[in-house]
Amino acid sequence: MPPASEPSSFAARLPLSRGTVDRDHLSRTLGVEALLAEPGARALVLRSGEALLAGPTEIALLAGDEVPPHALALYLGRAVDDAPDLPAGAPVLAVVLDDDAVEDPGDQRHWGNLRELGARLSDRDAGLFTEALGLANWHRSYGFSPRTGNASIPDAAGWTRRDAETGAEIFPRTDAAVIMGVTDHDDRILLGSNAMWKSNRFSVLAGFVEPGESLEAAVIREVHEESGLRVVDPVYLGSQPWPFPASLMVGFRARLAPGESPEPRADGEEILELRWFTRDELTASLGEIGLPGRTSIARAILEDWYGGPIDDGVEW
Repeated sequence: MPPASEPSSFAARLPLSRGTVDRDHLSRTLGVEALLAEPGARALVLRSGEALLAGPTEIALLAGDEVPPHALALYLGRAVDDAPDLPAGAPVLAVVLDDDAVEDPGDQRHWGNLRELGARLSDRDAGLFTEALGLANWHRSYGFSPRTGNASIPDAAGWTRRDAETGAEIFPRTDAAVIMGVTDHDDRILLGSNAMWKSNRFSVLAGFVEPGESLEAAVIREVHEESGLRVVDPVYLGSQPWPFPASLMVGFRARLAPGESPEPRADGEEILELRWFTRDELTASLGEIGLPGRTSIARAILEDWYGGPIDDGVEW
């Protein structure tokens, strides 16, 4: 087995933390119609959480006059690099179709899912798809003001919503969650099987950060709640947006506390099974268990501990 990799290589393992577009907050005041009308403007198309693709792993970027009727338009930023489908300096938007919209993608185009495609997209397309999906999901959840219950309307080219009666601004929110690779005194890694997953699927532990809680404290609490184990010394690895619908996954390593028994106790409700794996044991189990997909930070944490890519062929 390869040795565990150095933490400095971890950022390169995060597919959805990439991006090459300038988010250009100053142009948000222009409005989406003016931005779409600029020469060279392009738009990606979202429907039911999927993006229109021009090829197996290429986002379709439509010119302004090609954009179909849509329910919502969002400004993503300006291109930094010159490309055949997107000139440098051109604005990039996302248009969101109604879920029941019937849109023929054409002979070469098809709809693609970020969970499946994220690790195979270019830096530019991964960043655009992640930004667009996260922002679109926020709009879907905030059609009404959480303070007044009044209807809210998009503003600032999609970067705020306004209470339709009071004019008060509502800003996008991101939900912080910790995700951690827990190792014991023998450098085995702890993996759990969640009750919401199909059988024989295993991943590292994770959970949302609670109000008034630090990230490190959340690591210690979540591990104990899900496994009954005490861990110490949470070490930050890196973070990745996870727009399903609105999370920021913050990755850590943590190790079993000195003197702590390594016998985990699954709660039987959220976590059905917990298992320790050496690298050899994980390799031997690859035909038996499924591991997180290559787009996820969970996969990055696993492969960082493992020492390189895991060639399993059974992921989700």
